[in-house]
Amino acid sequence: MIMEKGISSIEVIPSKSSQVTAVKVLVKEPETKQTQRGKRVGFVLVHAGAGYHSESKAKEYKHVCKRACQKAIEKLQAGALATDAVTAALIELEDSPFTNAGMGSNLNLLGEIECDASIMDGKSLNFGAVGALSGIKNPVSVANRLLCEGQKGKLSAGRIPPCFLVGEGAYRWAVDHGIPACPPGFSLAAFKRNKRKLELAEKVETDLIQLKKRRQSYEKGSRVKCSARGRLPKTKDGSCCFCLCVLQENDSGTLDTVGAVVVDQEGNVAAAVSSGGLALKHPGRVGQAALYGCGCWAENTGARNPYSTAVSTSGCGEHLVRTILARECSCALQTEDAHQALLETMQNKFIGSPFLANEDGVLGGVIVLRSCRCAAESDSSQEKPTLLVEFLWSHTTESMCVGYMSAQDGKAKTHISRLPPGAVAGQSVAIEGGVCRLESPESRTADSSLHCRECE
Repeated sequence: MIMEKGISSIEVIPSKSSQVTAVKVLVKEPETKQTQRGKRVGFVLVHAGAGYHSESKAKEYKHVCKRACQKAIEKLQAGALATDAVTAALIELEDSPFTNAGMGSNLNLLGEIECDASIMDGKSLNFGAVGALSGIKNPVSVANRLLCEGQKGKLSAGRIPPCFLVGEGAYRWAVDHGIPACPPGFSLAAFKRNKRKLELAEKVETDLIQLKKRRQSYEKGSRVKCSARGRLPKTKDGSCCFCLCVLQENDSGTLDTVGAVVVDQEGNVAAAVSSGGLALKHPGRVGQAALYGCGCWAENTGARNPYSTAVSTSGCGEHLVRTILARECSCALQTEDAHQALLETMQNKFIGSPFLANEDGVLGGVIVLRSCRCAAESDSSQEKPTLLVEFLWSHTTESMCVGYMSAQDGKAKTHISRLPPGAVAGQSVAIEGGVCRLESPESRTADSSLHCRECE
């Protein structure tokens, strides 16, 4: 498909399963302003969750993604490590009242906040994570500190430093390492959101009980009205799905997990993820955001990897854990066609995974980044070192909010990706993305990229 500058197109890609639809949106952007001499380069891609984003709050979702991108780029331009840049982006996302992370997180059955977070460094391959953590404003800062401490080597008596801590132990470790505790409690926004979830769940559960009692009377396709939404959505086998109804109705409260992926000037990648988990979850529940290979993955290029890759996931934690989706996506991105590789992974390793064969709808999303060194021709006929960055996002949920920015951009671009009309959440895949060419500070040539027309 040949694209002209400033022209967009949507291509519906046939898939092996009639239940899966992929949407590819590519737009060639006119050349941007020249890179300033001496300015460091880098790129960040963030997400504010895969779930359902209402049009009424679209501005807020996009704004927090812009701020997160700017925080990461500020770190990269100051010469910070990729892990510090990705942590800065996550802290901004955790501090927003519109995201399910940090102190604005969903509440468990006891009305408490328990957060999960993890981070991975593509250069060292070190990993840090916390699970079911309470009393700390920014869980990702604890995960990053665990990663940093782990790089210092063994503890006294030859003990191996921890990379993953949970609950009270994680809290005490954080405080002992200078991370300030915050007063117990939760935000008013989180309280209202969870109260709404509980009320809706009770209504839908009542309707579901009535439906089962009257199923014989509706064998010809009629469906019982749902007081919460009007109709209960159907799943693969034609039955009604309680989870999808709650997902679509609960607006921002269903957004699960925020995340970011970063590549710095040296080509080092890092990925991070943070989540407040499912609303009304059982105390002590740990989701994919804390688990190795499930919430995030980062790996620099090496002898067996032609590309550096970074991945951050979002969605139903149980689905992402059982498919180890972050690691699966990273491995798939080592093939030549990144878009096709990600599409096939979402189809075959997620929606079509044998580990989720009994699930009515498989809900999740990913942001991915891969980069490699290449040479670009300059006016002086000399080849200049260039970092080629491909970035994509894909989701099976109703929508996913993303933002991205390079160190050479004046501002971040944001986009709310949505499934196309007629596509069924949990059974369909949307995939979008683009390419960014990052040139060294000494090279005063222009940067060009591919991005979504709706990004702004």
